[in-house]
Amino acid sequence: MGKKVEQPLIGRKEINSMFWRSFLMQSSWSFDKMMAYGQMYAIEKSLRKIYPNDEDYYKALKRHCETYNITPHISPFVMGISVAMEEENAKSQNFDVSSINKIKVGLMGPLSGIGDSFFWGTFRVITAGIGIAFAKQGNILGCILYFVLYTAIHFIVKWLSAKYGYKLGTQFLDDSENSHTIEKLSYGASILGLTVIGAMIGTMVVLTTNLTMNFSGTETTLQSIFDQIFPGLLPLGITFICVWLFNKNVKTIYIILGIFAFSILGCMCGIF
Repeated sequence: MGKKVEQPLIGRKEINSMFWRSFLMQSSWSFDKMMAYGQMYAIEKSLRKIYPNDEDYYKALKRHCETYNITPHISPFVMGISVAMEEENAKSQNFDVSSINKIKVGLMGPLSGIGDSFFWGTFRVITAGIGIAFAKQGNILGCILYFVLYTAIHFIVKWLSAKYGYKLGTQFLDDSENSHTIEKLSYGASILGLTVIGAMIGTMVVLTTNLTMNFSGTETTLQSIFDQIFPGLLPLGITFICVWLFNKNVKTIYIILGIFAFSILGCMCGIF
């Protein structure tokens, strides 16, 4: 007899819920968690079905409150994979729960690069061009066409992302059960996530000092010394301080206000 194939737990009802709720993903956007709460809300129905036990359900909700950000149009694809992994976690006692968020972090960067290029840089420009061609002639069809065409692409991609994200995720987890692929992907996703964070620190965190030092009558800026020894030393240092404060359970809003106060005082004193 052949191996019995288990029916997927998540059905059309949950996929539909994920699809419609994904449109509200940015309604609860925050600077520390970004789209995490909206993403968690979108898959809440699926998590409730996967985890009938309240304790497991609440743990799953908390698990999906980690910082998350992605091009909204393709967000259901990662949601579907996350739901498939949660379903596997509920069935298996040896499943690595931490791999769920690691895979999410690993996917959100590359998929956002693709999503931003296609939607913000391609589809929006093309549909806007079609609409502008009519609008220049004073035709009301200009704005209507732009809205209808772009919205149709948005809806279709989101629906297919939700459907096939879960389907491919379920199939992949079944196929990788004996090959330890999840562990390898989880490890790779961790490395990718750290690389992305490191690149963000180097390119997005800016901090320089105006302090000068006098050596034998020669005035030298302290920043030039830092740049020769370790470019980006100050941004890295302030990042580590913020991480340390966060690990000490200091609220994020207090850290942000502290950065404002530190920057203003530093500029007033001529340090920055």
